[in-house]
Amino acid sequence: MGKEFSIVPREVPPVESKYRRIRTPLPHPDSVSTLARLRQFEPQSMRGQPPLVWDRAEDIFVYDKYGNRWLDWSSGVLVTNAGHADPDVCQAIVDQVNSRLLHNYCFPSEERAALAECLAGLAPDGLKKVFLLTTGSEATECAIKLARAHGIRTGGNGKIGIVSFERGFHGRTLGAQQAGGMQGQKNWIVNLDPAFINVPFPDGYWQEDTRFETLLDRIRAQGFESSNIAGVLMETYQGVGPDFAPVEYVHKMAEWCKQHGIVLIFDEVQAGFGRTGKFWAFEHYGVTPDLICCGKGISSSLPLSAVLGRESIMDLFGPGSMTSTHTGNPVCCAAALASVRKIVGRNLTANAAALEPVLIEGLKAIQSRHPTVVGRVTAKGLVGGLQTVKPGTKEPDHDLAQSIIERCFHKGLLFFAPVGAWGQTVKIAPPLTIPRDALEEGLEVLSEATDEAVAAVHDQTLVTIP
Repeated sequence: MGKEFSIVPREVPPVESKYRRIRTPLPHPDSVSTLARLRQFEPQSMRGQPPLVWDRAEDIFVYDKYGNRWLDWSSGVLVTNAGHADPDVCQAIVDQVNSRLLHNYCFPSEERAALAECLAGLAPDGLKKVFLLTTGSEATECAIKLARAHGIRTGGNGKIGIVSFERGFHGRTLGAQQAGGMQGQKNWIVNLDPAFINVPFPDGYWQEDTRFETLLDRIRAQGFESSNIAGVLMETYQGVGPDFAPVEYVHKMAEWCKQHGIVLIFDEVQAGFGRTGKFWAFEHYGVTPDLICCGKGISSSLPLSAVLGRESIMDLFGPGSMTSTHTGNPVCCAAALASVRKIVGRNLTANAAALEPVLIEGLKAIQSRHPTVVGRVTAKGLVGGLQTVKPGTKEPDHDLAQSIIERCFHKGLLFFAPVGAWGQTVKIAPPLTIPRDALEEGLEVLSEATDEAVAAVHDQTLVTIP
């Protein structure tokens, strides 16, 4: 779900603070020609973000050409964990470009070897094989392929079921969207694979029944038994929230997977690399998966993803039969090495953990003022969400979330468009380099924008009542 933001320039109050600067109408009139060209030559699906033509981005800031500066709470959709344009990441990219090795397909390179070794060293014991790819969708598709191949090898052609979760998101390609749990995003497929099974996600709000038995009940209702399941694919936290499953549920699920030879896959594409106050978000559950899908924050910049896993699963395909054109691109590898070293060396994971209470307190304060329309707030580390609903119900309110984000944009705080199964979530994801006072300033802006958006809805309701 989504809708366009207006590209008609609008006068907004000026802003000048330590972390924000707004001096012009938004969008700036001189940027409208660029926005119009994009609307002319790109599909309309690309029109969903606030109309800011980025000129540059540095650390926790995004700039346009016209003197405006935004405090970034998007991280370019949870990518820039180490900050935008980190000097070490930039230098690593420049050095790699100057080496004149920009692409090498699957031929060996020192850069790919170095990154694979680095990631294997950061993975739990037993997960020491690394397959480098380009996008999160590629990683999740690969994990599905590996899980099914493992299921067929160990249990025959009847062991191909892939369990994933309602409201989940794993990418926009065919397999990834079949595994995803947002029905509207896969209506185009029509002939869905019946061995993809969406089960309730036990978040405790949208799905109040958090018993593990809800998973077993659903797979049986769709004609499957445990012996038919090849893999379970679960976002470590559902990005639509962020929503975590109960620890007890995940422990039971992991034990069930082990008992029945089911490959347990955690999708860490947006959760990994320190985002939640743990290097891997699944550490919050105290279990170890068989496969990890990761991406986004891996490089804090360039397109790169990876699947990490057990040798017995990762080596199912022989030489040349599981590759990718841009696997381990040397420039992307150089960026990722620099980014991971900064996250680890600067202990940005600890900064995320330390700021979690500040983020939670700020979100709960907003909810306490608007309990009838802010249905749920959650946070872990430096990822948070404010989920909007119609007054006094659990009916999602996309328009309210959109209004909050647009008002923040006008005040110098940048979010990406609302997310969630119904577009109800204002998602918070600043770079992990953010200092406490910048987080607090952003929370003040979000609070003010929410107050204004809720008041506007109230005023509009009064006007429409005869």
